[in-house]
Parts: sequence; structure tokens; C-alpha cells
Amino acid sequence: MINASYLQGLDWGILIGYFVILLAIGIWASTQRKKGSSLFLAENSLRWYHIGFSMWGTNVGPSMLIASASAGFTTGIVSGNFAWYAFIFICMLAFVFAPRYLGSKVSTLPEFMGKRFGQSTRNILAWYTMITILISWLALTLFAGGVLIRQVFDIPMWQSALILLAISAFFTMLGGLKAVAYTNVYQMLLLIFVSGTIVVAGLYKLGGIDELVARTPADYWVLFRPNSDVDFPWLPIVLGYPISGIWFWCTDQSMVQPVLAAKNLREGQLGTNFTGWLKILDVPLYILPGIICFALYPTLANPDEAYMTMVKNLFPVGMVGLVLAVLTAALVSTIGSALNALSTVFTMDIYVKKFNPKASTKEIIRMGHVVTVVGAILSVVICVAIDSIKGLNLFNVFQSVLSFIAPPMAAVFVLGVFWKRTTKRAANFALTLGTLLSIGTGVIYLWAWPEGVAKPHFMMLSFYLWVALVIAMMLISQFDKSPMEEGTELFDKVERQKTGVLVAGLWIALILVMVGLYIFFN
Repeated sequence: MINASYLQGLDWGILIGYFVILLAIGIWASTQRKKGSSLFLAENSLRWYHIGFSMWGTNVGPSMLIASASAGFTTGIVSGNFAWYAFIFICMLAFVFAPRYLGSKVSTLPEFMGKRFGQSTRNILAWYTMITILISWLALTLFAGGVLIRQVFDIPMWQSALILLAISAFFTMLGGLKAVAYTNVYQMLLLIFVSGTIVVAGLYKLGGIDELVARTPADYWVLFRPNSDVDFPWLPIVLGYPISGIWFWCTDQSMVQPVLAAKNLREGQLGTNFTGWLKILDVPLYILPGIICFALYPTLANPDEAYMTMVKNLFPVGMVGLVLAVLTAALVSTIGSALNALSTVFTMDIYVKKFNPKASTKEIIRMGHVVTVVGAILSVVICVAIDSIKGLNLFNVFQSVLSFIAPPMAAVFVLGVFWKRTTKRAANFALTLGTLLSIGTGVIYLWAWPEGVAKPHFMMLSFYLWVALVIAMMLISQFDKSPMEEGTELFDKVERQKTGVLVAGLWIALILVMVGLYIFFN
């Protein structure tokens, strides 16, 4: 494994140079922000490439680079379902949710649901969103990145987390979403280059793709495994992943915020389409290095070291520093976007709405900075707590946490958007008692499952929870005799524009390519 003593002078020079460039981009982006304007939606100026790279950059955390390579080493491309299956839900965002979000002119998704169901729902959803950002985005990302930095520099987890947070908070507080979006473009281009180079170098050393296939089991190249498979059975993926997919790609503030900041709906639809194309790269860039590592070094004891083992053995001096820079870039992208989302939700949905409705832009920005700092401190505490848990696989823990967070939000947004009859009481039930049920089930599943009792796959449990919440919401709505909320007017507040030839053509092409990939790899 690479450690600090392995790095040469050129590696350190590239690593430091990278941060100088990154800081310069952040400062430049802050100068482009109009004086007195909001940090949160980049003055609704984001173009399709900003949106695509920002969404992908937010999604591509260290778990994608390290844990995906580990999953590729142990199971092949089957974990690629978490990347490729997503195109359906990214398409839903583009054509179902984005027109409604932009049509209602909201800054946050709790604000959208507040217009649909009322202020009480907005309050509940705001706190729910902040908790999920703290746990699923900040703490887990810091934990994954902290593991990497701790291995390289041999420092405690809390120090690793603080270093990452300091860099990320700088961009969030200095330039807001615009700084995050601009640095994402730079970082993601670098990420594609480095991971692509690893794949090419690994295949060259092996002797080509045919040799790679010959040295790996046949089931390493199929996306759907039998239901008897312990880690990735096909039925939980088909039924359970959509719950996480709807929540993650359509209703999560961190992921959707670049679309809310789109220049117009067309740019938002083109940007989400670009994200869908970029997601295809997840398998060759993150999972394939692990498969190549299995073919080259099948006796590797710890699969979590697959990615860095490839770096150490295939890259010359200098490139190692560049790889560490890229890994840090992925961390900064994810953490920066999450901090900005956390700050946006608290400031706009709680501070302005409840405590200071007449807040000036200066006061709003100051509060955003305070929330960024407080959120950073809390995420370090949660990160250290996660570090105290032993014996858990990072990739599966990350996916299972999402699976148990997702059902309430997915149920509320699906019924809230598709069924006018859904009432405030039903939505609030799902967001309160439904959340306690989902997270409580997750805690029992991960830490206190009774021995001797058959354990269902976590994605099947997610599906069962979602179905139960949808049924409960429909029953409550049917028997609820209170007057319907005025929020049903939101069904008419849709950003309507004719789908252009370019938008339609690109989405049809993406769908055909994805269907083709699933046919080929099954």
C-alpha cells in the first residue's frame, strides 16, 4: 500500500501544484458571483456541462474509486448496476421532476413540498434532508476519504476528516454553488484521465482484453446474478434499487441542486442527459481497475487496496501524486456539494422561513457560513463514530444506508407528484413515523439482527418498506376528511416547453445504448 514515505519529490510537487490550481479556480469563481447574490443557486446560470459534471462529481466520491474497485476485484461488474440502472431515474428527473421544480421556482426540495402540502411538511422535510445529508453525504464520504488519507499519511481519522472539510468548506463559503460547479468540471476531467490511464496501463500489462477475460471467472462479466447470490441477487436489484434511485437522483437536495440552478429547463434536461452518459464511465473507470487487479494480483489479501495497488505497481513517479490529487478532488467535490446543500436547506427553509423572513442577502450569506461550519463539525463527530464500527464493508454499508433512508422520501415525492388526492396528513405520516420505521429497521439490520433468523437482502427490505408506506399514505388520504391543500395548484405549475430535437435525440440515444449494454452483459 502507498504511504507518505513512498511519495517522491515530484509526487509532492504535483500534489501541491494541484491544490494551488484548485484554490485559484475557487477564488476566480467567487469573483464571478454577482455582488449581493445568493450562494445557493449560482444565479440560475448553470449550463448543461456544469450540471452534468457537478451531478457526476457529487456522485463520484472516494467510495466510487476505492470501494468500487474492491467490488470489481471480488465480484466483477455486477456492482455496476448501481451506476447503469440509474439512467431510468435520471431520465425521470429530467422529464417528470425537473419541469415541476423549475416551474414552481423553488430553491430547495423542502420548499417544493411545502408548496404542495404546507409549512409543516416543509419543516419536517427540511430537518429530514439535513439529517440525511449529514449521514449519507458528509459522514460516510469523510469516513471513506479518511480511510485513504489515514493509510497514506498515517494520521488519525478526525485529523483526516478536518483536512478534507477545511478544503471543501473554503469553496462552499467563498463561492457557493458556482465555485463548487466550476471546480467540479476541472476535477472530473482530471479524474477521467487518471482512471482511464490506470485501465489502459493494466490492460497493456495483461496483454489485452482477451487475456483479462481468460484470467477472470465467467460470472465476473454478467450484470444479473441468480437470486441465490449472497451479495448481488437480481430480484432485490430490480425491485429495491429503484427506491434508492428515485430518492437519490430525483429528490435528494445534494444531487438535484445543480438542476434547480439551471439556466432553463432545456439546459437542465441536457445536463441530466450528460450525467447519464458520464455514468456509463463508472464501470470502466472504477470497477474495471479492480477486475484487472484480480487478474494481475489474485493473491491480494485486502480487496480495498485494489485501486492503490494498481497505482503503485503501474504508475511512475509523479503519477502517484496526481492520483492522490484526483482522489482528493473527488472528496472535495462530494463534500463541497453536500455542505452547500446543507447550508441551503437550513438557511432557506428554516432560518428565513421561520426565524427571519425579512433577512437581507448579507444576513442569509452569513447564516449560510455558520451552518457550513456547524455542519462540518457535526459530520466529523459522526465520521469518528462510524470509524469505531468494525467489520463492515464500505461499499455495502453505503448502499444499505441509502436503502434505509430512501423509502419515506421516495413515497412522499412519488405520490405527491403523481396523485393529487395525497394529503398533508399522509405526507407527514410518512416523513415522521415512516422515517422512524425505516431507520429503525436499518439499525436493527446493520447492528442488532437476531442470530439464527434468516436475513433478507437490504434492498428487498427497502422495497417492502416503500410499498408499506405507499399503501399507508393512500389509505390515510382516502379516509382523511380535511380540506385539500391549495398545493394541488402545483400540478399546473410545470415548466412547459416543447422537447427539442437535440434533447429528445440524446435521450433516445442514451436509452438505446443502456439497453444494449444490459443485453450484451447478460
